[in-house]
Amino acid sequence: MNSYTKNIVLIIRWFVGLLFIFSGLVKANDPLGLSYKMQEFFEVWDLHFLNDYTLAFSLLMNVFEVLAGVAVIIGWGMRLFNWLLLLLIIFFSFLTGYALFSGKIKTCGCFGDCLPLTPAQSFVKDIILLVLIVILFRYRKKITSSLKPIVAVCLLVFCTVSVGELQAYVLKHLPLVDCLPYKKGNDLVQQMQPPPNAVQDSVVMLFKYRKDGKVSEYTAETLPEGLDSTYEFIDRTDKVVRKGNAIPPIADFALFTLNDTDTTEALLHSADKYVLMFAKDLSTFDKWMNDDFKKYMQALQQKQIHFYIVTADKQGAEKLIGNLPADFLLCDATVIKTAARVNPTYFVMHGAAVIDKFSYADLEKHIQTVQ
Repeated sequence: MNSYTKNIVLIIRWFVGLLFIFSGLVKANDPLGLSYKMQEFFEVWDLHFLNDYTLAFSLLMNVFEVLAGVAVIIGWGMRLFNWLLLLLIIFFSFLTGYALFSGKIKTCGCFGDCLPLTPAQSFVKDIILLVLIVILFRYRKKITSSLKPIVAVCLLVFCTVSVGELQAYVLKHLPLVDCLPYKKGNDLVQQMQPPPNAVQDSVVMLFKYRKDGKVSEYTAETLPEGLDSTYEFIDRTDKVVRKGNAIPPIADFALFTLNDTDTTEALLHSADKYVLMFAKDLSTFDKWMNDDFKKYMQALQQKQIHFYIVTADKQGAEKLIGNLPADFLLCDATVIKTAARVNPTYFVMHGAAVIDKFSYADLEKHIQTVQ
């Protein structure tokens, strides 16, 4: 390589490397979010048997992205990592292309929930990366590292361990940076409203009539002037001709009592302080039913703060009625997975405002904060 080409390749290495490091770290902040996105693809492709492995796939992918990014920047193992990156970006391009052209996936999750991209933006990003990685692949044999092998290996091992530790921490204590609409400080009622200046869907009414054995569709403007008894009405439907963006950040949040009474409005518009403990299922009961939980319940009772356990596990809730100083509420499992990445997660609420949010693993240090 001449000096000009070498400089261009160096710039590409830094750009590609930093992008993969950023991508890996953003998703490592919330590996469950990526696993849920993988499940979305597998559901569309009827690969349901892979759903149990998505978290493992997510953890490994995040580590690899950071590892590959560092390796590209320092120029270590380029023959191996260029092959792996090329295969990975081809796979990513397929996924984002599928999301774009099929319309079945709203977002690809490339940068997690912290930096949501449209399918078109994701696809263009991956095409650009594909071109850059192909350039690196062409010159892979001429790229060498200025670091000693032992230093490079130690750096890569350090990155692997660090990302692994980060993911282990957030899986137990919640993401370090919460980018979800249920984050601390948000008002859930506001999050349930469409974005400002949102554009509604453009809908046209279609009327189906049969005349002389032939079925035809008409809009309100194209209905035949001589519409009489010879036209047999079949159906009326609404067709979206232009998709809007009036989708609120929180679309399906609803809380029901075990008797199927909707209590969402009553809670979110109350003037009282209360605590919601989100537990998608009650399989981790033995994990969080401990001395810290009992102390927290006592503190809440002394302050007359109501406590609710929100779950999708109705049968489990019915078995525990009367055994806990709490009321049970039912919520959709997908909503709970979005709101609470750790099972269970506590929400300290004042009306619709999320005052605090923390994992069961951090309950001890929140006992003294009950006011």
